[in-house]
Amino acid sequence: MSARVAVPVALTIAGSDSGGGAGIQADLKTFAAHGVFGTSVLTALTAQNTRGVRGVHVVPAAFVTDQLDAVLEDITVHATKIGMLADAQVVAAVAAAVRRGGLGPVVLDPVMVATSGDRLLDPAAVAAVREDLLPVADLVTPNVPEAAVLLDAAPATDLDGARAQARELFFRTGTAVLLKGGHLRGPESVDVLVGPAGETVLRRPRVDTTGTHGTGCTLSAALAAQAALHPGADWDALAGPARDYLQSALLAGRALAVGSGQPGAHGPLDHAFALREAR
Repeated sequence: MSARVAVPVALTIAGSDSGGGAGIQADLKTFAAHGVFGTSVLTALTAQNTRGVRGVHVVPAAFVTDQLDAVLEDITVHATKIGMLADAQVVAAVAAAVRRGGLGPVVLDPVMVATSGDRLLDPAAVAAVREDLLPVADLVTPNVPEAAVLLDAAPATDLDGARAQARELFFRTGTAVLLKGGHLRGPESVDVLVGPAGETVLRRPRVDTTGTHGTGCTLSAALAAQAALHPGADWDALAGPARDYLQSALLAGRALAVGSGQPGAHGPLDHAFALREAR
C-alpha cells in the first residue's frame, strides 16, 4: 500500500447554487483548481440558474453547527471561506465556530447585496455579521455596496472613496479588507487591499462579459485556497495570485455555453480553464 499524501484542506461555509456557478459549487471548483481538498458546510439551499434565484431554503443553525463539528473533529482545515449565511442565527453559529478555532485563516465574503442592489440579508443578520463575525475573521472581501452597508455609509463612487472606506473598515475592526471595485467605472477593475502590511491596489483589465455569476465567491475561495497552500503568508502576497485566477476564469468563461443566454442572464466563470487548456 502506498503512503498517504498530505494535502492542503480548505473549508467553505456557504449556500448551495443549483445552477453551479456560485456558492458552495464555485468554491469547491476553485479549491480543486488550486490543488486544495475542499470540505463544505451548507448554510442554505437555493433554487436558481443563470437567470436568477427562484427560492431559498435556510439550513437550521443547529444543523450548520452539526456540519461544522463533523468536519472539524475528523479533518484538519488549513483555511476557511465564509459566504452566504442567510439569517442571524446562522451567523451566530458560524461566529461561535470561528471563535472556537481550528478553521485556519478565515476569509469572509459578506454576501449582503445583490448585483441588482437588492439587500440579501435582513437588518438583524447584517448587524450580526458586522458585530459578531467581522471582528473574528482574518480578511473580509466586500464589494462597494457591501462595504457601505458594513460602514453604514453611502457607497463609494470612485477609487479614492473606495480606498478611504477600506481603510476605515480595517481601522474599525482590525480585520484586513479587500474591497472589490467591480462596481466602479473605468477600463480597469480595481481592488483595494488594506491590512497590517499597509495598502495595496490591485488593477486588472475589466473583462467584457455577461458571465459574472460567482465572481465574489470565486475570489474569496481563491484567497482561502492560497492561504491553505501558503501557511503564514501575508494577504498582500496571496491577493495577486487569487486575483489572477479570477481574471483567467472570467476570460475563459466567455466561451462557455452554459445556460440559455437570454438577455439579462449571467453565466458562470470557467473554474476549470487550466484543465481545458491542457487538453
